Amino acid sequence: MAYTTIDDPSAYFQTKTYTGSNGQSVTNDGNSNLKPDLVWTKRRAVNETSMMQDSTRGANSQLFTANTAAESTRTDQVQTFDTNGVTFGTDTAGYSNVAGNTYVMWQWKANGGTTSSNGDGGITSTVQANTTAGFSIATYTGNSNNPSSIGHGLGVVPKFYVIKQRDDANPWKVYHSGIATDAEDYVMELNTTGAKEDNVIWNDTGPTSSVINFTDHGGVNQSSDTYVAYCFAEVQGYSKFGKYIGNGDADGPFVYTGFKPAFIMFKKSSDSGDNWMMYDHKRQGYNETTKAYYPNSTGAESTSTNNSLDILSNGFKLRSSFGAVNQNTHTYIYMAVAENPFVTSTGIPTTAR
Repeated sequence: MAYTTIDDPSAYFQTKTYTGSNGQSVTNDGNSNLKPDLVWTKRRAVNETSMMQDSTRGANSQLFTANTAAESTRTDQVQTFDTNGVTFGTDTAGYSNVAGNTYVMWQWKANGGTTSSNGDGGITSTVQANTTAGFSIATYTGNSNNPSSIGHGLGVVPKFYVIKQRDDANPWKVYHSGIATDAEDYVMELNTTGAKEDNVIWNDTGPTSSVINFTDHGGVNQSSDTYVAYCFAEVQGYSKFGKYIGNGDADGPFVYTGFKPAFIMFKKSSDSGDNWMMYDHKRQGYNETTKAYYPNSTGAESTSTNNSLDILSNGFKLRSSFGAVNQNTHTYIYMAVAENPFVTSTGIPTTAR
């Protein structure tokens, strides 16, 4: 049985579905109030890129996962991060709150917007970290030194992080510990369908409990340019970062996480041409789950049976032989965040859905 220090994951992560109304407050509905620090929003039924806003960069600063564009500034998206949700402006672009459109919003809690200077790395970073839930937001200005590093504030080794250059066009750079035994030798990109790439961007040096290492690559460390890094560590019973091998069968592999997932994202790392796949427990609410979203694409939510998986009390199981989900002998990296731990700290088991 998997025990945890987090009995109520909704205090640190929540998924919220809602209908836009051209300016409104959206209130979370989890067991705990959640004031989010990272908000990832997607219009569901219409082609549109997803958008990330966070409380470090400020509510009016947006990044878009399906492209390489620099950070934009708009006042009509998330305007405030509230005690239990967010307040939107009158959306004129369609990203988060057009009247009558349906949306999904994934939210993580860091440190309530309170940041501190971190000098652990070769570059001083500005960090807000939630060490209980294993999540931090780090911003920094590049210096083009090779090698260099930034502090992430987690106090343990992160398993997954995504870095985006803010003031120039560059791909979203992804590190994931499950890519290979020598994961520090490889990089992936959140905005593409590419496979893992053998690249020296991480200086062939893995992260430590205090820093992320990298070279002078423009995507992570160009002199005078600004960056944001979203960093995730594994917390037993709450979050998991790993890999699975496809079997090419509708009776696909079962992936044990130690909790009932609220959020799942995975990507085939061994070959190119397939999307990143994102699922959650709210948009469909029952098995088989087919409602997937592709963060590297502007496409609307997909409901194809090719996407099928089951969300279970202790993990997830693939229910398709589709290449983006379960191609025989291919490797997939994943991240998952809990709705409920499989077993609470007091020994109470969760139920299946």
